Amino acid sequence: MLDLSGFRLDDLPLWANWFLAAIAIVLIGKGAQQLVETAARIARRLRISELIVGLTLVAAATSLPELGVTLVAAFEKHPDISVGNIVGSNIFNLGFILGTIAIIRPIPTTRELIRRDGSALILATLLLLGLIASDFRLDRIDGVILLAGMAIYLGVVLAIGRLQWLEPGLTLAVRGDRRNNGDALKTLRALAGLAFGIAMLAVGSHLLVNTAIPIARSFGVSHWVIGVTVVAAGTSVPEFATSLVGVLRGRYEISVGNVIGSDLFNLLGVLGVAGVLHPQAVGPGARASLLALTAMVILVVVFARTGWRVSRWEGFALVLFGLARWALDFGL
Repeated sequence: MLDLSGFRLDDLPLWANWFLAAIAIVLIGKGAQQLVETAARIARRLRISELIVGLTLVAAATSLPELGVTLVAAFEKHPDISVGNIVGSNIFNLGFILGTIAIIRPIPTTRELIRRDGSALILATLLLLGLIASDFRLDRIDGVILLAGMAIYLGVVLAIGRLQWLEPGLTLAVRGDRRNNGDALKTLRALAGLAFGIAMLAVGSHLLVNTAIPIARSFGVSHWVIGVTVVAAGTSVPEFATSLVGVLRGRYEISVGNVIGSDLFNLLGVLGVAGVLHPQAVGPGARASLLALTAMVILVVVFARTGWRVSRWEGFALVLFGLARWALDFGL
């Protein structure tokens, strides 16, 4: 049993786990609201685009639950939950999260997003597929390769962010708000708000995952299915809440940047760290899920390129893809 909190929630009655799961969702929702608001303010103060902030700062923050669950699962010898969590989380991000927010409001995209970030996501997914499908292991060499890819991607994104900082006219996020630059007190408040939002996301996600596992186990499903569905959905709630709040408030760049950036952090950063710290074998069920993830990534990039937006109908298609993948995982 994966137990991140120091006590066994599966010893509690199921109704108590459902109750705690509801509390966790409230915490995550509040944390996401705080995170989006402060991230937008930080983008304005640093004079960089909200897309860059979404791809880096927000994405890293919302990927913390995946990092914690993956590392603990790896060290507790649950490799199927460790790797399955990341694969399933990325499928959930692109299918359910991106699809749902596109259904609510079509998401505008840009050439920069497709060429740089979409291409990076395709390459990262293919890289992981090749590394794991070859021997069904995630070893230290694989981890180093993944971390190197993460470093290269972050280097490119941050270099572009620096150019925008040097030339604030390149970004829309700074317009009409230059008077706030240099206000140290407001910047500190924004950083404190960001930390508070991240803390609420971490606590809520931690609680949600630990309540979701005993609930899922009561239905008699395997560790791989738990990892690729229930745990993946639980650790993806911060991304879902953050992206949903972002799109409802018109912060489209934060929303889409959060989804794509989080997927890249998961694939390259989280699994890279897990491979370096604790090499592990992966079950044969990983290949089918990785192939499904690869297909979904390509589909998302194609949708984002057609008409330079992800439309409502394309959002429905992504959600249906995610549901179909879950049905196969559960053997329906």
